Amino acid sequence: MEDTNRRDFLKKTALAGASMLAAPLLSSCGSTADRKESSPSGSAHSTPLIVPKGKGLKISGTFLDEISHDIPHQNWGLKEWDQDFQHMKRIGIDTVIMIRSGYRKFITYPSEYLLKKGCYMPSVDLLEMFLKLAEKYDMKFWFGLYDSGRYWDTGDLSWEIEDNKYVIDEVWEKYGSRYKSFGGWYISGEISRATKGAIDAFHAMGKQCKDVSGGLPTFISPWIDGKKAVMASGSKLTKEDAVSVEAHEREWNEIFDGIHDVVDACAFQDGHIDYDELDAFFQVNKKLADKYGMQCWTNAETFDRDMPIKFLPIKFDKLRMKLEAAARAGYDKAITFEFSHFMSPQSAYLQAGHLYDRYREYFEI
Repeated sequence: MEDTNRRDFLKKTALAGASMLAAPLLSSCGSTADRKESSPSGSAHSTPLIVPKGKGLKISGTFLDEISHDIPHQNWGLKEWDQDFQHMKRIGIDTVIMIRSGYRKFITYPSEYLLKKGCYMPSVDLLEMFLKLAEKYDMKFWFGLYDSGRYWDTGDLSWEIEDNKYVIDEVWEKYGSRYKSFGGWYISGEISRATKGAIDAFHAMGKQCKDVSGGLPTFISPWIDGKKAVMASGSKLTKEDAVSVEAHEREWNEIFDGIHDVVDACAFQDGHIDYDELDAFFQVNKKLADKYGMQCWTNAETFDRDMPIKFLPIKFDKLRMKLEAAARAGYDKAITFEFSHFMSPQSAYLQAGHLYDRYREYFEI
């Protein structure tokens, strides 16, 4: 009897001690996202930066990449996407861009036209989901056109005109006229230099987008053919035959001259040139955009092109340097490719949430 009482006493004492230890731990726990969102940038745990804060151009837009080519799907549903829009809103993102409405046979919405062409039926209407979430969080949604893949196979962008004739009309009739969040169009063909059919294709698709929607804005996001403009499937990180600043200016002057009446903004991808080349190329981009009355945006890539592993979230200092160069050049807006994979606290990549924290500290958000 005495042994039993002793055992009971020891049990109760151990349980009481465990509960005392657990209580403060449990009260400070929560989801990773909760902890991140509740930590103010000026808290005792903030990283002591030794560079001036907030000198870069803030990111206010992001692509939504759900028809991926070379990054993995995160298989999110409405719950995860809703949470991600909250994270975006927290740092001032007001613009979301579906990077493409389809790539080859995979599509984001049940397009009658594309299904008849042999595309696969999607399990969720992502286009409608994104439009509704954009309305919920007071953002503007830009629709990315269909990419058949034939341009990547042939090098001729004119292939994309025919399919998008139907896609543009179909999407505007079914979605664009119903959702106030539908704010513009992204002409999704990516080029770097004078490309076969590019001017005619951009002009034809841009004009149709504007005509059908009553003049909603359009933009493109080409890349600069710099030293890091190498094939993602290859093992090399750089190449020798990089474009010069002079050749870049000459070729894009010709392209802008042919499309500026139907393309409102150009967001050059910023990851293909080295960090000490940013100012020279950015100044040319801004000069050309101003010349033709276009908005000059930057596509601030939040993934790292300098590593053999493709692709992981970028080192914060690299992103900071790119955003500071965009601010020095007087750019109008910064968007990114892309928040959900490379910057979100709930990304499959743990490093992405840390990038989000460093970004918030730098901009004191």
